[in-house]
This record gives sequence, structure tokens and C-alpha cells, in this order.
Amino acid sequence: MTRTAVLTPNGALDAGPLAAILANHAIPGCEIAGSGIEGRTHTRMLTTPGGPRRVTLTVRPGDVLLEADTDDDSEFAHLVATTRSWLDLDTDLTLVARAFDDDPLLGPLVRERPGLRAVGYPEPFEAAVMTVLGQQVSVAAGATFGGRIAAAYGTPSPSGLTLFPTPQVIAEAPQEELRAAVGVTRTRGMTVQNVARAVVDGLVLDPAGDHAALRKQLLAIPGIGPWSADYLAVRVLRDPDAFTPGDLVARRAMGNPSIKDAERLAEVWRPYRAYALFHLWTSATYAAPQPMS
Repeated sequence: MTRTAVLTPNGALDAGPLAAILANHAIPGCEIAGSGIEGRTHTRMLTTPGGPRRVTLTVRPGDVLLEADTDDDSEFAHLVATTRSWLDLDTDLTLVARAFDDDPLLGPLVRERPGLRAVGYPEPFEAAVMTVLGQQVSVAAGATFGGRIAAAYGTPSPSGLTLFPTPQVIAEAPQEELRAAVGVTRTRGMTVQNVARAVVDGLVLDPAGDHAALRKQLLAIPGIGPWSADYLAVRVLRDPDAFTPGDLVARRAMGNPSIKDAERLAEVWRPYRAYALFHLWTSATYAAPQPMS
């Protein structure tokens, strides 16, 4: 049985960049990006207390249509809550706009895209692995690596989609086998397994947890540096003030300052540095569709 819900945002919604980030980061085999009559679609499995369920999102100009394969009320409520958090639909963006209105760099960007949401990630472990695989490579290359690790160690579901590998499976995989299957360096493969072992040993990337303590735990994992820890604070911990001063795309949009200077310049964007980051990323990478002549 398919249940549906219209997810209305708190305020404006910039549908183009939202659909684009979902599509650009889609893991082959695990996620399907497409288009329908009403808007661009995104299909994947999401965890519920009763097990993984297939969902399809249709990103429309003013809202998001959620279709979920479940007939259980509690599962459906869980999927609605997960999706609203994932897509940042509950944030009052007028507060962000007010904070950036006088800023010479952010002000024009926010006025251009007042409904830009700080899109998160629905599955923390998957996000952590994809962050490691995406270090120092393009988004497309990171997605390719993710598709390979899913194909090698994931679980096919009756829905036709692959479930991303569990921490236990990745942690226990022979090191060289995993490296060869994914096509990454030995060091990168080891970092993926280090993350998996940390999760098996009790690391929980919970937005409700102590963010400073979680950052220390992440940085203690061999192979995890400041960029990865900061990125996960933005995408998984959902910290509205998290920032990635080492991010090349963001720094380029800031005029190419050093990492130290980028961190200093971003101080004026507190307490919404994560939203500043999304505006910087979007201004550097997203081009609005042009009308047909």
C-alpha cells in the first residue's frame, strides 16, 4: 500500500537547488533521481522502526509530495518526520534572511533564493561513508564510489533498490577486497572501515547529541580530518551554525581566502553559518534552468 502526504515548508521553498542536491548526490542502485509531471523525483529506501521502506519524493514549486510504501500509521509518521528533517522543511528562513540582509556577499544570495534549505542526510552511517568517499574528489566520483560499495556489500530489497551496507558488513570486509571493489586508495578504504568500526563500537551521529563531543570522536577516527567532521556537522548533525572553512567550493565563492581567513570571515554569519554555506555552494554550482525560447 502506498501512502501519500504533502509536506508544506515553513515559508518559501527553492525547489530547483533542493532537487539538484538530491540528484547530484544520489547513490547508483540505492537512489533514483527522475522527473514527473509535477516536478523532479527522488526515490530511495528509508529506515523505520519496522524496517526499511521505499519512498518517492516529488519536489514541487511550493511543497514536496511524499509517497511511501507502507500501510502502518506509525511507520508513515516516522517517514514524514524523517523527510521533513532531511529536507529542512521546518526552519523559519525569515530569520536567516534577516541575519544576512546587510551582508555584502550573503545578502544578494539570500534575496535571490529566499527558500534555499540546508538539506541534511536521512541515514547517518551512509552519510559518513559517503563523506569519506567524497573527500578530494568530485561529487560525481563520490557517488560512483558509493554505488560500487553498495553493489559489493549492500542488500537487494524487494523494491528493486539496494540497501546501503551495514556498519558490521563493511567493518568485517577483507581490507584489500573492499579497496578493490570500490576502486579507492588503500588509505581511503581503511578510513571507510575505521568509520564502520567506530559505529559498531558505539559512535552515534545523533543531531540531539553533544556536537562538540561528537566532533572530537570523529576527529579521533584515523583518516577523518576537520573537513569531514565539519561536513557531517552540517549534513547529519543539522547544526545551523556549523561551517566548513576548508571547503574548496565555499572558499572559491568567498573569493579564495585561506582556510584560516575563511573561518574568520564566517564569524559574522553566526548563528547561521550552515545556511551561509549552502548559499555559497549553490551560487557556485547551481544554474537556474533557462526558459525555452
